[in-house]
Amino acid sequence: MSIPAEKKQHPLKNTVMSLPDKFMVFLGRTLSGHHHDYLMLKQEFPPELDWCTDLNVRVDLGSLGIQSDYRGEQIDIPTKKPRTSHKNPNPQLSDEQSAANTALSRVRIFIEHAIGGMKRSNILVHTFRNRIENFEDDVIGVCAGLWNLVLSY
Repeated sequence: MSIPAEKKQHPLKNTVMSLPDKFMVFLGRTLSGHHHDYLMLKQEFPPELDWCTDLNVRVDLGSLGIQSDYRGEQIDIPTKKPRTSHKNPNPQLSDEQSAANTALSRVRIFIEHAIGGMKRSNILVHTFRNRIENFEDDVIGVCAGLWNLVLSY
């Protein structure tokens, strides 16, 4: 007896910004999963404006190119591991690069905890079957608000 394969789901993405205390300060529009993270960031925060000049910005590797497009002294992005090639079949990061990536991930983990805290609301975890237009934005906004409310107590 064969088990039927699960139906593929269409993932939804949001741009999320958080403080180190896990408080959500920005929640972008909900877009389908085929949109790239960095293009979503550029749509919500156009590079022509000085968004990052006075902020400490820490992003993941989904935002490669942010240092060349945005002006700011405190934009931190991890170092990407080099690609495998014939000349270098087992590329590694240097010890300094690994230490810098570890230090950055220790600060960035708080945004992941904030996203996980939002997902305690099961409506974000399970298949979303509502067909009302833009209702996903309302749902994730309510979940982010509840998460911030929990943090304030």
